[in-house]
Amino acid sequence: MTLHLPLRAHATLAAITLALAPWPASHAQQAGLTSVPDSAVARIDRAFAALGGPDAPGCAIGLSEQGRPVLTRAYGMANLEYGVPNTAETIFESGSVAKQFTATAMMLLVQDGKLSLDDDVRKYLPEVPDFGKKITIRNLLTHTSGLRDQWGLLGLRGSPPGSQVHSFATILDLVSHQKALNFDPGAEYLYSNTGYTLAAIIVQRVSGQPFATFTEERMFKPLGMTNTRWRADFTTVVRNRATAYSGTAAAGFHLDMPFTNVIGNGGLLTTVGDLLKWNAFLDAPPAALGGPTLVQTLETPMIFNNGRKSGYALGLSVATRDGIREVSHAGATAGYRTWLARYPERGMSVAVLCNLASANPTSLGNQAMDVIMPRPAASPVAAAVGTMTDSELAPYVGLFRTRGSQNLIRTVVRDGKLVTELPVASTPTRLAPDRFRALGQEMIFRRDGGRVRDVLLVSDGDTTRFEPVAAVSPSAVQLASYAGSYWSDELDTRFTITARDGALVMRSRLGEETLLAPAFADAFTSQAGTVIFSRDARGKVSGFGIWAGRIRDVRFRRE
Repeated sequence: MTLHLPLRAHATLAAITLALAPWPASHAQQAGLTSVPDSAVARIDRAFAALGGPDAPGCAIGLSEQGRPVLTRAYGMANLEYGVPNTAETIFESGSVAKQFTATAMMLLVQDGKLSLDDDVRKYLPEVPDFGKKITIRNLLTHTSGLRDQWGLLGLRGSPPGSQVHSFATILDLVSHQKALNFDPGAEYLYSNTGYTLAAIIVQRVSGQPFATFTEERMFKPLGMTNTRWRADFTTVVRNRATAYSGTAAAGFHLDMPFTNVIGNGGLLTTVGDLLKWNAFLDAPPAALGGPTLVQTLETPMIFNNGRKSGYALGLSVATRDGIREVSHAGATAGYRTWLARYPERGMSVAVLCNLASANPTSLGNQAMDVIMPRPAASPVAAAVGTMTDSELAPYVGLFRTRGSQNLIRTVVRDGKLVTELPVASTPTRLAPDRFRALGQEMIFRRDGGRVRDVLLVSDGDTTRFEPVAAVSPSAVQLASYAGSYWSDELDTRFTITARDGALVMRSRLGEETLLAPAFADAFTSQAGTVIFSRDARGKVSGFGIWAGRIRDVRFRRE
C-alpha cells in the first residue's frame, strides 16, 4: 500500500506499530518503522508535544489506509499517580464518538424488521410526553427532535454530571416532566444528548437485551473490537484504562472522570486500534452487519422540514476536507477528548483519543492527516482592511439577539477596536465595509441608512440573523420588582432572586449564586444562560424562562 508523504515522493508506509511513544520522539519505540522518513513521524510528534511533555496526560493516535493500520502512537501519561504511560492499547472514553455506534445498533434493528426510523418514539417510550408533534427515531438520531439536552437540564436542576450518579431512569424521569420542546421536530438542528440516551433505551426495549449486551454481540465481537465496551456501571474496574484529567502542569492536574451510568449518547470505552477497525467496517460493511445499505443510511444527512439539508446524518457529521468527503465525529466527556474521521474516497482514517480536557484531538488529528494526505495550497485569507476611528466604529456598537434561540451578541469599542463581549470576548477583524471576521465566522452588518438593521453570522453556508435590541439599565426599584422565589415543575427545582447592591442575584436550591446582568427589557444574562422574565395581564412579573445553548425557555413561575 502506498501513501504519498510530502517529505518523500512515493514513500511506502509499512505497518508501524509504536506501542509506546513518550516524548521525545527519539526515545520512542520504532518497531516496524522501516521506510517511513523519521521527519514525517517527527511532524506528528511535534504536534502532540505541545500537550505538555512525558509527565502530563496525553493522547494516542491511529492512522489507517484501506482498513489496515499504518501508524499507532501514544504520548503522555495514562495515570499520573502511578506514572503509567499511555500506549496504543490504552483504553480511553470516546465521548460523543459513541453516537454512531448507537445509531448503528438502531439500524440493525431496522434491518431486523423490528422498528422503523420513522416510528413515533412514544411507541417504545410512552414516558415521553405528547408534545402535539410526532418525534421520530430519525429525529432522535439527527438532533432534530427538539428535545432539550439532558445535561443542560440537569445542570439547571442542580445535579450536573459529577454531582450525582445518573442512570437511564434519571433521564426518562427528566424527559417525562418536560412541557415543551426547543422547536418543532425536524425544523432545525440543535445538538441533544437526550435523543441518543432515549435511542439506547429503545434498543434495549426492542431487542430485549441490555444495550451493552446487544452491541457486544451484534457489533463488537463480530468486528474483533476486543478492547471496546460501554461504561454501563461506572464503578467497574477496567484494565488498562487511562484516567482523565483537567488542569495544567503549571497549575496542577485534577481528576476529571465521568461518574454516570448513562450511555448511548456517550460512555464508549475503546482504543485507537478498535476505532480503526470500526472505520474499516464502515468502509467495507459485510452483509451480516447490514452491508452497504446500512452505512449509506448512516451517512445520509437529515433533510429539514423546509427542504434544507443538514450537515449531520445518523451519529456522523458529513463534510468535506479540501473537496474530499470527510465523515467524522468529535467527543468530550469529563476530561476525555476524542476525534474519529474517515475519508472514504481515499481509504484513509484517523483516530485520536486523549485523557486531558484541554487537548484538541480534532486539530491534532488534522495535523497528522496533513502529513499523509497533504492539503493543496491554501487560498489566501482575506486581509484586514485599514483601521477605523471610534466614531466610524460607533454604528456597530450594540446588543443583538436571535428571536428563536435568544442568543446574544454584544459589541463595544475598546482601545480603538470593535470588541464582542457576548457570546464570548473577541476582537473582530474588518474585511470590508460592514464586514468582519469574528467568532470563527463572518459577521455582516446590514444597514438602513446609517443605522444597523441586523447582523448576520455566516459559517459553512449557514446564516444566523441577529436583530438589534435596546440595552437597559434598570433602577433599584425596577430590580426589586424581579425579586422573589420561582419554581419549575419541569425541573422540580427552585431559584430565589434577590436585589442586592444594585444588582440581581439568582440563588439555586444548593446555595450557588450567579449574577444577573441587565441585557434588554426584562432580560438578563448570567452564567446559567439568558433569563427572560414574563409578566401577567397587570404588568406584574409572573415568572421567567431560561435560555442556555441546548435548552430553550425552561419555565419558572413566581411563587
